[in-house]
Amino acid sequence: MMSKELVDRLNEELAGKTTEEVVAFFLKNYKYSSALSSSLAAEDQVLTDIILKKNKDAKIFTLDTGRLHPETYDVMDATNLKYNIKLDVYFPNENDVQELYKSQGVNGQYESIENRKTCCGIRKIEPLKRALKGLDIWFTGLRAAQSVTRTDMKLVEWDEGFKLIKVNPLILWSEDDVWDYIKEHKVPYNKLHDKGFPSIGCAPCTRAVKDGEDIRAGRWWWENPEHKECGLHKK
Repeated sequence: MMSKELVDRLNEELAGKTTEEVVAFFLKNYKYSSALSSSLAAEDQVLTDIILKKNKDAKIFTLDTGRLHPETYDVMDATNLKYNIKLDVYFPNENDVQELYKSQGVNGQYESIENRKTCCGIRKIEPLKRALKGLDIWFTGLRAAQSVTRTDMKLVEWDEGFKLIKVNPLILWSEDDVWDYIKEHKVPYNKLHDKGFPSIGCAPCTRAVKDGEDIRAGRWWWENPEHKECGLHKK
C-alpha cells in the first residue's frame, strides 16, 4: 500500500544506488503501475533512454498543452522513431480551454499569478490527473539543482496532491551529468537547448536565458522565483 511510511523505507533502501539501479527496482516491483511523465526536456529524455533499456514496454507519457514549441514536437517525433514507440499524449479538456479563452483571453497568464496558475491547471494539471490515474509510481526528471523550489526534494517522495509515490532518479545529477549522458548515448533532445533554453515549457511562458542567469529564469520570467512551479510538483 502506498504511504508516507513506505517512502521513508524506500529512501533508506535505495540510498547509494545508481540511477539505473533505482529505475530497475521500481520497474521490477511496480511494472504495471509506474510511468514516466516526460516534458521531453533533457532530463526526461535521459530517463526515457534509461527506462526503455530496462523495459521497452514501460509507460511513458507527455502532456500536449496546445501551446508547445515546434521544436518540442520535433523531439517527440525523434523519440518515437529512435525507440520504436508511440509516446502516450494527454491533451487538456476542449471545453475548459474554450472557457479559459473567454475568461482571460489568449495571453491572460501574463496579467496575474492567479491567471497563470489557472491556465496551468487546465492545460497541465487536469490532463496529468488523468494520466496518473491508477498508478502507484510517478517517475520525474527533477533535479535538486534546477530551482530554489526543488533543493529539498528527495529521491523518493510522497506526493500528497496526487496520492502516489514520486521517484526522482536524477535528483543528484548536475547539468553536466545530463548532457554527458545525452552525448554518450546519442539521446534525442530538444534543439531549443542549443539556443539558450535550459528549461522548456509552453512557448508563451518560456524564453532563453542569459549567461549567468538561473537555469529556471526563462520560465514565467515575469514572476518571482519562489512562484515558479505550475502545480505539477507540489508536496
